[in-house]
Amino acid sequence: MKFVDEVTIKVESGAGGNGIASFRREKFIPFGGPNGGDGGDGGSVYLVASKDLNTLVDFRYTRQFNAKKGQQGMGSCCTGKGGDDLYISVPVGTIVFDADTEELIGDLVEAEQKLLVAQGGQHGIGNIHFKSSTNRAPRQFTHGEPGDKRTLRMELIVLADVGLLGFPNAGKSTFIRAVSAARPKVADYPFTTLYPNLGVVSVDKYRSFVVADIPGVIEGAAEGVGLGIQFLKHLSRTLLLLHIVDVSGFQSDPVEEIKTIEKELQKFSDDLSRRERWLVLNKIDLLPESEYAKQCDDVIAELNWTGPVFRISALNKQGTKELCYKIMDQMDDSKNLSEKLD
Repeated sequence: MKFVDEVTIKVESGAGGNGIASFRREKFIPFGGPNGGDGGDGGSVYLVASKDLNTLVDFRYTRQFNAKKGQQGMGSCCTGKGGDDLYISVPVGTIVFDADTEELIGDLVEAEQKLLVAQGGQHGIGNIHFKSSTNRAPRQFTHGEPGDKRTLRMELIVLADVGLLGFPNAGKSTFIRAVSAARPKVADYPFTTLYPNLGVVSVDKYRSFVVADIPGVIEGAAEGVGLGIQFLKHLSRTLLLLHIVDVSGFQSDPVEEIKTIEKELQKFSDDLSRRERWLVLNKIDLLPESEYAKQCDDVIAELNWTGPVFRISALNKQGTKELCYKIMDQMDDSKNLSEKLD
């Protein structure tokens, strides 16, 4: 299924039902007085976060959503039925903007979370409310208010603990296949990954984290080259970035690749460029055992890298288990720190 992470839709809540002017008409009661009831409230439109959805693709085919109108009031002081609310399911991680004003309406980050995006119109009132000692037979009533009409722009940013960053063919998809049950496409040509993939990594019973694999970043990505910023934003919610690099040097210079991506991160977002980032030197299986250690040390020294460094072969799963345990410990520490601050 095609991954869709941004759509525009229109929503309209239901109008409130009108009140009515009505009078009691019964045998032997010649002056029955007013008995016009109120209208019903119009239905509202809500967005509901669902864990069963992972793209916005359904909104490519249905763009208009309308809630029900409120029923008109009736005689005998009967109130009209309110319009049914409309609930629209969206993936967890959806951000909602008003397309006309660019106002942020809400961010749906938890399953079953609801967001009101169009308030139903208020009901009109019947002539029973206008009765007084000086107005014994009022004919006034009010109309229901119209519903809200809004154009919404929805963006999906996947929810993951760890984001994979790297050039095309660095081995990101191979890594996520090695550590989780996710099965993204793997091939020996660039951009085999065309949309984000999520994988759940279980390291122990009741201990797991979520990894997001996005399409490879190339020079100029922040300006839209390649797949550009279309998917870089999916790393914005992650707690940790794994910068995966092909350390073999057969296709390109690993140091230059690392520096290029660092520049693109800075152009795209200061916050993302400051996110904790671990260097993962991949494809050590392509080098003789006597050479890969020196190759890795040379890359680290040239970069003057002071953060965590891991040497792995995602294809052979060499070093991946140890890396996953380190990530899990980092997630636990972050969680404990967050709980203390709260």
